[in-house]
Amino acid sequence: MDLKRVMLSANQTVSEISPTHGCRHVAIIMDGNGRWAKRQGKIRAFGHKAGAKSVRRAVSFAANNGIEALTLYAFSSENWNRPAQEVSALMELFVWALDSEVKSLHRHNVRLRIIGDTTRFNARLQERIRKAEALTANNTGLTLNIAANYGGRWILPRAFVCWRNRYRTGRCCLSRSRKTC
Repeated sequence: MDLKRVMLSANQTVSEISPTHGCRHVAIIMDGNGRWAKRQGKIRAFGHKAGAKSVRRAVSFAANNGIEALTLYAFSSENWNRPAQEVSALMELFVWALDSEVKSLHRHNVRLRIIGDTTRFNARLQERIRKAEALTANNTGLTLNIAANYGGRWILPRAFVCWRNRYRTGRCCLSRSRKTC
């Protein structure tokens, strides 16, 4: 398998990447927004919101440049260890982002998938996720994966189940529940 990595320097814009890049799947770790805000003299939540707003540019670039899938690592399972107020602000930001962006994603033929263990999210957020995924499920353009409550402790057991199922049946399942695979 040929793995191609595209790294941008701090002063390079995404428009400088050649359209013949050959990338099919791009992953972005959304990290450092809170630290950026603190350096600006703002609260961490300000940085998280700025990071969420920047997603629109990344999605637009990916959709317009032949990238099939964009994965954003937005909330790792380790983020639950942050102060409760910050976690609550991040959950509200997730609801805000879904409410404000899902219709636009659907209009632009983007399929939204939330990967990770969503069972720890409150019922309101889980319902927003379910509706957003259902609305965009049949879209055939860019696939936007949001990794939320995602980490090694979540994916490793599922990867093993996938490997076992692929060995037994030729199929792989990375569902939210170990029991359904």
